[in-house]
Amino acid sequence: MAQTTTLEVLSFAFVKNAPIPKPYTCDGDNINPPLRIDNIPEQGESMVIILEDPDAPNGTFTHWMVWDLAPHPNIEENTKPDGVTGPNDFGKNNYMGPCPPAGEKHRYFFKVYVLDSKVNLAPNSTKEALEVLLQEKTIGYGELMGTYQKD
Repeated sequence: MAQTTTLEVLSFAFVKNAPIPKPYTCDGDNINPPLRIDNIPEQGESMVIILEDPDAPNGTFTHWMVWDLAPHPNIEENTKPDGVTGPNDFGKNNYMGPCPPAGEKHRYFFKVYVLDSKVNLAPNSTKEALEVLLQEKTIGYGELMGTYQKD
């Protein structure tokens, strides 16, 4: 992997390490939160966003994967970004918000990668296939972690 620039990933909906508001979860509207990405390298050709829950009972659970996004500092709330949305671990090609088992507080990582080119994967591609290309093409990386616990 080439030297990477550190991205700053923020949200106007919640602050780093804080609870993710209900509208962005399975208990609410199940819509993606707004994201702000700062410090995008000028030579970036595409972006990838992955939302993961490393605290899931059976290992890391993927809630959202989008690749080949145009490098842009703003991801609007409740939008389908302009890239390719791959399958999450619910078997859906869309955003599925935090949804931990009752009584468990989980961490959710919005991981943002800036790449030196598009990955050009089909919409049914696996996270493993995407991760191979991330190793080769990433020139910027940052993440935002929030938590969620059902009432």
